[in-house]
Amino acid sequence: MGKPSGIMAYSYKTQPYVPPKALTEAEQRHKVAIVGAGPIGLAMAIDLALRGIPSVIFAQGDSVSVGSRAICWAKRTLEIFDRLGVGDRMLAKGITWKIGRLFHGEKEVYNFDLLPEEGHKMPAFINLQQYYVEDYLIDRIADFPDLIDLRWQNDVVSHADKGDHVALQISTPDGTYEAEADYYLACDGARSPTRKRMGLRFTGETFEERFLIADVHMPQSPFGDGPAERWFWFKPPFHQGQSALLHKQPDDIYRIDLQLGFDADPEAEKQPNRVIPRIRQMVGDLPFELDWVSVYTFTCARLERFLHGRVIFVGDSAHIVSPFGARGGNGGIQDVDNLGWKLAAILQQRASEDLLESYNEERTFGSDENIRNSARATNFMTPKTDMEHIFRDAVLDLAETEPFARKLVNSGRLSTPCSLNGLNLQSSANDALIGQACPDAPLGERSQPNWLLTEVARTEMNAFKLLLPYGWTCPDMPDIAVINIGKANPHYQNRFGQSAILLRPDQHVLARFATQADLEASLLRTVKTILDRQS
Repeated sequence: MGKPSGIMAYSYKTQPYVPPKALTEAEQRHKVAIVGAGPIGLAMAIDLALRGIPSVIFAQGDSVSVGSRAICWAKRTLEIFDRLGVGDRMLAKGITWKIGRLFHGEKEVYNFDLLPEEGHKMPAFINLQQYYVEDYLIDRIADFPDLIDLRWQNDVVSHADKGDHVALQISTPDGTYEAEADYYLACDGARSPTRKRMGLRFTGETFEERFLIADVHMPQSPFGDGPAERWFWFKPPFHQGQSALLHKQPDDIYRIDLQLGFDADPEAEKQPNRVIPRIRQMVGDLPFELDWVSVYTFTCARLERFLHGRVIFVGDSAHIVSPFGARGGNGGIQDVDNLGWKLAAILQQRASEDLLESYNEERTFGSDENIRNSARATNFMTPKTDMEHIFRDAVLDLAETEPFARKLVNSGRLSTPCSLNGLNLQSSANDALIGQACPDAPLGERSQPNWLLTEVARTEMNAFKLLLPYGWTCPDMPDIAVINIGKANPHYQNRFGQSAILLRPDQHVLARFATQADLEASLLRTVKTILDRQS
């Protein structure tokens, strides 16, 4: 990736290195070792801490990531970040948007609204640079001094799965030491040293096309006086025959992606004398300065399995996708959401280790969905044959007037959480709601707004949550927390009807009970089946 220029609005700081006591004395075995201090590793530690599970994070470097990197955070990811305690801060700093516009040449083909429905705390998307997200997560980690041990400049150089634990060797500026952990979470990114040491390979598709990514400081908005939007061009007049993407970040920084073709020289294309004229063609007379530049290619691929004994792969170490559709960072945070409650249940001896296999099943399934959508977007954006070009351009022409054709246009299907319907942990009911991430809804009076997912998050973190309609009853049951819904809540009724809803600890819908009798007959059995507990 490219290096930032000296114009950056963000000020990088060095994180403090503290010589670990393990350099001079043996330390107790850790419950969880997290390798990597990007958004995934940091979020993973917070998720576990909220569930009462201590962890140690081994960070190879001494700062947050360089460059904006992941910037588009989707609604479901924001809901997860809100549960982790950084959602409001991200909303305050980020650029909220929900309108996308798609152009073919100079003409706008159509536009879309990603969240036309009211009654949600979180917006469809915000744009926020990855370094801010990491900063906020680091600050949040400081709230858990007894549960999270974040060690900067502690580089894991080897590890070995011993069957009942993992042994690690860590290098520091003061020498090396050894550590042990019940579980090892590889959150060490797309170039994962853990994956390489284990000889594990990605399977998937590598794309030859190169793309220029530029963060541009531009005080005057190209969107005019209106709100920030996402603009995507096929065959833009300022970048003939290619594609282009424009959207806004905080600090008057705009992200610009320009397709270059497979034969572009990455080093030459990153030079200001090549980048600036391209940007000038796009933004016209608007004054701007380069903030960060990179040229990239990408692969859509994943590991065959994310679970290898006591070593678990999370985020980019497990799967990688193209940037179109914002499925990389968002998919990684959904890994965290899926894994945290399961690992906590096992370490707290509330569930058997077999529960971890569902992490592998559900997140490889989610990764396949992300990879499929990313690959389709890339193939639509970069047709390889004359016939593919003809098809693509015909679809774009039809999309101006025909709604059916708009479903075929693919400039990056924007990230949404996958449904887990039909997978092993879900109930067998033929119900499209089952397996979905729970939709939000306002609770209480308009003068005192509260949110369903906020209430779910603050209620017994490790428990399954039962949303109980007005007038229903539920006896006290282990591992189940009840959230009573008020007498008149049209948003709840629109989302769920007159039903009781059982949520997993990660807020995915596990079961729907249409009647009080159904609830009494099935509730406890449903939860016991997942946790593998005896009566």
